Amino acid sequence: MGPSEDYETLARDQPVAVDEADGRRRRGKRTRESIVQAAADLASAEGLEGVTIGRLASALGISKSGLFAHFGSKEELQLATIDAARRRFVEHVVKPSRSMPRGRARLEALMNDWLAYFRNSVFTGGCFYQRVKAEFDSRPDAAVRAVLADDARQFLGLLTREVEKAQEAGDLDPSVDPEQLAFELDALGAGAYAHFQLQQNPASFDRAALAVRTRLDSASA
Repeated sequence: MGPSEDYETLARDQPVAVDEADGRRRRGKRTRESIVQAAADLASAEGLEGVTIGRLASALGISKSGLFAHFGSKEELQLATIDAARRRFVEHVVKPSRSMPRGRARLEALMNDWLAYFRNSVFTGGCFYQRVKAEFDSRPDAAVRAVLADDARQFLGLLTREVEKAQEAGDLDPSVDPEQLAFELDALGAGAYAHFQLQQNPASFDRAALAVRTRLDSASA
């Protein structure tokens, strides 16, 4: 999956390729998946720079050569780890509300699922994205930063489209700037997580949920 594939596409059930019937290929894919999911959990606590082939091999109890066979370089491992984190994020945050009718209720459900993802520590060390974005945001030359920036744009774009769909459904005022409202919702979620990480008070997410409802009420048609 390329970094530009949107979250809505990822949230759809993907068909299994024909060659996946090959048992050896399936086993190799399962092994690689277990490695990158473990790497995502490790990175959520220690950052992507802490996810070296040696560190990960030690954590998983496998040889460096066995792990290196799946990833040719540290950067390839880091990019594969982001890909795994993206899929886990979509599974917990984006996918649950996809079956709902377009409108404010789906937008609010998306935000609530995002807050629940934070609250429930879907990654071992906390939010993978908040951790690694802080790690790479001042490194403009890093390929990893470009992928993380694209992911951030993807999520903000998803929120913007959901606002537009709620306007089309007649639930939100059509005069509201969708990009502005999406930015505010994104800031509420990220702010709640930052407050929780420092204070360790789950009420941060309750306050954010209330702020989301209040903001959507003010933007209602």
